[in-house]
Amino acid sequence: MNITITTEALAKIEEKINGSGKVLKLKYETEGCGCVMSGVPTLMAVGQDELDQGEDIEMETNGMPIYMEKSKLVFFDEDLKIDYSASSNAYQLKSPNQILNGRMSFILTN
Repeated sequence: MNITITTEALAKIEEKINGSGKVLKLKYETEGCGCVMSGVPTLMAVGQDELDQGEDIEMETNGMPIYMEKSKLVFFDEDLKIDYSASSNAYQLKSPNQILNGRMSFILTN
């Protein structure tokens, strides 16, 4: 899988994480969606201790590593781009084939 983070998105992510020691996770959130097929991609900043060592795998990007759940990789395209839209004040997850989430949430865990 190839994940690119745009300059704008990387700056906003670093601003939010701001030296907290958190790592970035791209989660396929299924809670409240009815079934696993109806998930929503979500960006999260989590502590290392919040990662599931058996499930979360590190993906290299052009900016910073991102963790993803092994069992949820099937829901993502091979080439992904994380972007930030200043006009909508939102992150976006895109691929050459589609926009997976045009208003992707960013959650900073405690």
